[in-house]
Amino acid sequence: MAETTTRPDRHEEIREIRRDPGAYRVLTGDRPTGRLHLGHYFGTLKGRVELQDLGVETYVIVADYQVLTDRDVAERLQEHVEDLVLDYLAAGIDPRRSTIFAHSAVPALNQLMLPFLSLVSVAELGRNPTVKDEIAHSRQAAVSGLMFTYPVHQAADILFCKANLVPVGRDQLPHLELTRTVARRFNDRYATVFPEPAALLSAAPVLLGTDGAKMSKSRGNAIALSATADETARLIKGAKTDAERHITYDPDARPEVSSLLLLAALCQDRAPEQVAREIGAGGSAALKRTVTEAVNDHLAPMRARRAELSRDRAHVRAVLREGNERAREQADATLAEVRNAMKMAY
Repeated sequence: MAETTTRPDRHEEIREIRRDPGAYRVLTGDRPTGRLHLGHYFGTLKGRVELQDLGVETYVIVADYQVLTDRDVAERLQEHVEDLVLDYLAAGIDPRRSTIFAHSAVPALNQLMLPFLSLVSVAELGRNPTVKDEIAHSRQAAVSGLMFTYPVHQAADILFCKANLVPVGRDQLPHLELTRTVARRFNDRYATVFPEPAALLSAAPVLLGTDGAKMSKSRGNAIALSATADETARLIKGAKTDAERHITYDPDARPEVSSLLLLAALCQDRAPEQVAREIGAGGSAALKRTVTEAVNDHLAPMRARRAELSRDRAHVRAVLREGNERAREQADATLAEVRNAMKMAY
């Protein structure tokens, strides 16, 4: 399998985008499995707002079909979808400049998936490392066909709008490579319709959760963007550190302490080493006070916007309806091209 196209220097890529934002179209999004947290914000969400503000045409998908295998989530799906849209809006995604839409509201996406499935083998799906990881960590007694076809779902999500740039973490590169394979095989077999999208790798380091493991909704170790200031203080107070009193930034030797320093630094737009020097011999108590203040100060405007928006759920639903309509128009146009290329426009 060919190596996914990425830019070696993300800063250089951003400079290229800044020079000609109209040359790019981005697809990004999340599964609605719960409230977004600080790991999401510094890992992807902040970057999406940055791309939008540069003038890049941006599609943000709420991948609701991809959570149907999780019964607990599926039973509260509307609530989770609306909460996800609230987090997007509060963080700065502007529905006038970005298209926020739900996968299930765009029927043409699933019609695109069928010919795409014909272009990949069962073996290719089975050896996809991201699928393997999803299956290994699923709490299901049996693996559903839906879970097995996630990479092709994502190919349809990306290609329907002809995105040529996809912000991803390294763990998602196999999914994007399959998307590029689908685009290439379709273009070779029928006609040139799709770009082969490049990856824009996140420059954000991994933030650890309060237990020292990777911050994750499923682990219950995350600090939600919508948490109150008191909840945030409580969670950070209980965060894992170590026995050494003097605070230093050393991600290899002191991962938990260093992750807290990094979190404060990201919120204050400073270097973590500088934060560490200021705390010095203050110990973990001073470290946690510093992090709590930094996080709460940084998130205060976002939380205020979210609280205001949450009082008008009708507006949230209207944003999604309007985004769904724009996405349907684009998907229908792409599907018409696909049908023509396949000689199926009866």
